[in-house]
Amino acid sequence: MTFRSLKVQIDPRVETVFNNYPEFVKKKIQHLRFLILEVANNIDVISEIEETLKWGEPSYLVKKGSTIRIDWKPKNPDQYAMYFKCTSKLVETFKIVFKNTFEFEGHRAIIFKLEDNIPETELKQCIEVALRYHKVKQLPLLGL
Repeated sequence: MTFRSLKVQIDPRVETVFNNYPEFVKKKIQHLRFLILEVANNIDVISEIEETLKWGEPSYLVKKGSTIRIDWKPKNPDQYAMYFKCTSKLVETFKIVFKNTFEFEGHRAIIFKLEDNIPETELKQCIEVALRYHKVKQLPLLGL
């Protein structure tokens, strides 16, 4: 992927985590990563994104945004997820706007089944709102 002027700071430990995912889920998690970076690249006010580990999970941070994490867990082998800060209004708002589009886990995650086709347009909207969170948190439905 070619980035306009987006600088991606990559923690080398993240590659190890990606390499340790089972083959049946690795491409799906990498696709979530690609979507996050693609959305960040298309937001003019974002010039830098940090890819690091939080709680051992690939995590994405930008200034004025809320952290996004992605992961697959062996205890739920048929699903993987995109996690958001549980004290934010993100998932609660996504539940209102996208109630018939996504499956959610509490106040913190959008859950994907391995066989799901991800609704990318809607997921990109969720990612953008998270990456711009501190600019939109006061808007009704976060501007969605």
